Amino acid sequence: MQALELGIPTQQTELDLPVADDIKINDSGPVMRAAGNGMELVPMNFSFPPSGSRGGPVFNFRSEGRNFEKSNRCLIPASAFFEFTGKKYPKAKHRFTLNGAPFLAIAGIWRESKNGAQAFTMLTTEPSPDVEPYHNRQVVVLKPEDWAHWIYLTKPQADLLRPLPEGSLEAETIREGSD
Repeated sequence: MQALELGIPTQQTELDLPVADDIKINDSGPVMRAAGNGMELVPMNFSFPPSGSRGGPVFNFRSEGRNFEKSNRCLIPASAFFEFTGKKYPKAKHRFTLNGAPFLAIAGIWRESKNGAQAFTMLTTEPSPDVEPYHNRQVVVLKPEDWAHWIYLTKPQADLLRPLPEGSLEAETIREGSD
């Protein structure tokens, strides 16, 4: 992050990134967002609350056809993301990492709720060739050189909110499914 000149505040380090095997819906997770002339790491709730009495939490948000110019954009740092396959519980669990990088960043948006709590959701797009055998959607994984472009929107959204080229992600099955 320092090599990318993202302006991480001097009082924050990698110790501000929590260690967790998984961050599940409604867990607290770290996000990076603009703060003054730099960036800050902030813990937020993972998922927007349901918009109505019948809906569930919004943890994935479709990016196609939307304009995020006036949104609170953020980066969600992670060592990997997961996809699940199968019809019976437990489903097979597949871990995706960014080739050649110790961690990745997922494009996200955040907002404040009526009670002042902050929450984030991950943006999704069509699957890359690496993810397509596992799922028909995927989270938007940004290349490190595009992190600042997403935060400050200094590149067209269509160039950022798309799948990475084939061979960018490595998949590993970490749990076999029951079917």
